Amino acid sequence: MGMRWMQLMGGAALVALAGCSSIGLPGGGSTAPAAPPPIGASTAPKGGTCNAQAAQWAVGQSATAKVVEQARVRAGARMARTLRPDQPATLEFNAERLNLQLDAGGKVTAARCG
Repeated sequence: MGMRWMQLMGGAALVALAGCSSIGLPGGGSTAPAAPPPIGASTAPKGGTCNAQAAQWAVGQSATAKVVEQARVRAGARMARTLRPDQPATLEFNAERLNLQLDAGGKVTAARCG
């Protein structure tokens, strides 16, 4: 029974790995699903260079999902992240990212690009 079980597990692993691959279809199609729309609404920009000045209104606000997304949209950034005190974060600069610095209570203390 041990050998049969190992064969079944090996087959299951191959099926799982095949599900992760992306196979191109004739005509340029793909089996990969379309990316979900951005959180918020259809008016959200697809992303570009961040303008932190346009997100300064968020300073003093609670960092709810709605506030973070509105700040991202107004800043024209592709993505936004919240940074809590003493939270480790990558240091590379990304001109398409809005960083919202939070205090211990979850309120925005600064809006910067990078």
